[in-house]
Amino acid sequence: MLGPVILAASRSDRMRRFVSAAPGTKRVVDRFIAGETVEQVVPIVQEAAARGLEVTLDVVGEDITAPEQATAARDAYLELIEHLGALDLGTRAEMSVKLSLFGQALDGGHELALANVRPVVEAAAAIGTTVTLDAEDHTTLDSMFAIHEELRRDFPQTGCVIQAYLFRTEADARRLADAGSRVRIVKGAYKEPASVAYQDKAEIDKAYVRVLRILMRGDGYPMIGSHDPRLISIAQELAHRAGRKLDEYEFQMLYGIRGEEHLRLAAEGHRMRVYTAYGTDWYGYFMRRLAEKPANLLFFARSVLTKG
Repeated sequence: MLGPVILAASRSDRMRRFVSAAPGTKRVVDRFIAGETVEQVVPIVQEAAARGLEVTLDVVGEDITAPEQATAARDAYLELIEHLGALDLGTRAEMSVKLSLFGQALDGGHELALANVRPVVEAAAAIGTTVTLDAEDHTTLDSMFAIHEELRRDFPQTGCVIQAYLFRTEADARRLADAGSRVRIVKGAYKEPASVAYQDKAEIDKAYVRVLRILMRGDGYPMIGSHDPRLISIAQELAHRAGRKLDEYEFQMLYGIRGEEHLRLAAEGHRMRVYTAYGTDWYGYFMRRLAEKPANLLFFARSVLTKG
């Protein structure tokens, strides 16, 4: 299977240099990355809003090595929020953040990440929107959930992400659903060992449905992160059985993938949010998109072979 190999490559500096230098890379990166600057991404938010869509914005980057980089990440999000507020886009856009970008892996990283993300959550609330904490590899999750719980004391709308392929996730889902949290459920996009995560696709799909059932029956707000038509259909049926109205859950899909489906779901009255990444440090995010679906990898290979 190529997926685990690609995920391993996402941590390789040598592969980063190779992929970055490949002639066709920019063509594929542009499919998944909305731009490099705030000025480039804001018009995309405006266009999405005009088409009945919502967005969650991710300033790409992770694996920082110095506190100054964490501060820069915080400031990048604050700049984004300032632009969104000035254009009255707070009701159409939220933010997704990776705590690794805010210093979570550095010395004293838990406290550092919390100190850096709190001003972002405060600024988001001031323009009428919120922040979702992205899940990363399993070793970071206890810290992420603790920060999520701390932020929700003052900002209960703060969301978090859970990953269906982890054995722990059903228990996490029950706790979060009982607490009334906003929770995005995804399959998972990191290379995890068999000791903590399902490795078989069919088993991951079954786990996804079990977790989704927990969230739909709970008191929180489920956010279904999937492009899988079967899982989308199951989510709709579970929502119906749970008596949820269309504004009591939402679908989320990635920018650049299944755009027609974004519009179809929105036209049916569903809340449809597009996960939109931008920035210059795109490599890790890009490689996980390749690993998720063979068609993405084939698209990249064709682009490289045709030399841009």
